[in-house]
Amino acid sequence: MNDSPGGPLIHSLLDEAVADAPASTAVRDAAGAWTYAELAAWSRAAEAVLARRGVGRGDRVLLQLPTTRELVALLYGTSRRGAVFVPVNPAMKPFQFGSVAANAEPVLLVTPAEFGPLWTEVERAFAAGERAEPTEVAEDDVAVLVYTSGSTATPKGVIGPHRQVVFATRAIQAVLGYRGDDVVFCRFPMSWDYGLYKVLLACGGRSEIVLADAESDLRLLRRMREVGATVVPIVPSLATMIATLAGRDDQPPAPVRLFTNTGAALPDATIAALRAAFPGVRVVRQFGQTECKRITIMPPDEDLDRPGSSGLPLPGTSVHILAADGTELPAGDIGEIVAAGPHVMPGYWRAPELSARAFRRDEATGALRLHTGDYGRLDADGYLYFEGRRDDMFKRKGIRMSTLEIEAAAMDIPGVRAAGAIPPSDTRDLAICVEGDLSPTTVLRELAKRLEPQKVPSLCHVVEELPLTAHGKNATDELARLVEGAHQ
Repeated sequence: MNDSPGGPLIHSLLDEAVADAPASTAVRDAAGAWTYAELAAWSRAAEAVLARRGVGRGDRVLLQLPTTRELVALLYGTSRRGAVFVPVNPAMKPFQFGSVAANAEPVLLVTPAEFGPLWTEVERAFAAGERAEPTEVAEDDVAVLVYTSGSTATPKGVIGPHRQVVFATRAIQAVLGYRGDDVVFCRFPMSWDYGLYKVLLACGGRSEIVLADAESDLRLLRRMREVGATVVPIVPSLATMIATLAGRDDQPPAPVRLFTNTGAALPDATIAALRAAFPGVRVVRQFGQTECKRITIMPPDEDLDRPGSSGLPLPGTSVHILAADGTELPAGDIGEIVAAGPHVMPGYWRAPELSARAFRRDEATGALRLHTGDYGRLDADGYLYFEGRRDDMFKRKGIRMSTLEIEAAAMDIPGVRAAGAIPPSDTRDLAICVEGDLSPTTVLRELAKRLEPQKVPSLCHVVEELPLTAHGKNATDELARLVEGAHQ
């Protein structure tokens, strides 16, 4: 039943938090805050409205909305209803949105235009204390669809059953240790699994989450101080912004104890700047994919150990490094990163061929394993070192290399704020695009001091701001167009 406490259901995370800390602040946005008890009540009102609108078990509810308290209530209300929560970035363009909607086939589609009437219904249900008839929800029911871009022309929906999502949440929490006195300052939308799981992790830790996706960059540090941020999820672009702003700020810093990074490796210079600006902070490196949420985390108390490592596998999971023929490689050898464990999702929504390539059964055990298409190595103690994504790895002048090592070398150059390396193509040699105030000649000269000759790009283009994807990663295609346009 949807009221069963403690089971691996998304809304059971909230119900457990209510039992432990009903009066603690659960979620805050620019308009206000709710306690855990209030959030649970709003989620039940949302469930009642979804039931009245004909949403049933297994139905998809697609929401293209800003990340606010209301969206969090709709997440838990959808879970209680046994339906599938499908968050979509409000910035998604109509072409891709149409593809997502056609793939998900939602029973209910909520855009900003439809949100007002829907939430008015929820407010009335809340005021009346209305509840829906309980729905049977099973651990293997699909709870969320997270649409992610990748090697396909249109986003693909990663299937997230309750069992896998809750396992991943609890396993990550076991390592990161969110606390009841933590304030999680999250700048990422719930349409990205990084933002979605921060909501769930905060619930698991009885922490407060501040939904700051809409906050102005100029007010970033001030807002972190105002709310007393102690945990800040970052990607490299946000980390660079925080470090830059902090370097110009003369006010006491927010009491941040933990930065958690994903998306791409943090440059050493950025890590050093964060440590200088926030005394005593731990900067935790992580590696993962939406297809299993998280693969490895560097334990927070080891954040200064093993430079370059992404840490250990989540509790209850394992990482394997495989050669091209599928055989397991020894420690130190580079191969494809393959994840196994209860966090591996079952596949992509209505995409059997794509699923078969990424999600494969272990011939020996029959267990489902995620073939990430990313490359790395394990050391003798089982710590993972990420070497690059399939698209990042290439050969030039007979040498195998990764865009990541070239970008890291560029970020080591004083005056370079961000960097994106572009692998060679049929019409262009290896190139790099940097954000900074240096000349292209200076950048290339400095790279030659830091890299082997074969790894030094032949082209450099300097921009005021590096183009990024919605998830804070380098927009490689756009970078390539910038470089090619500048050197025609």
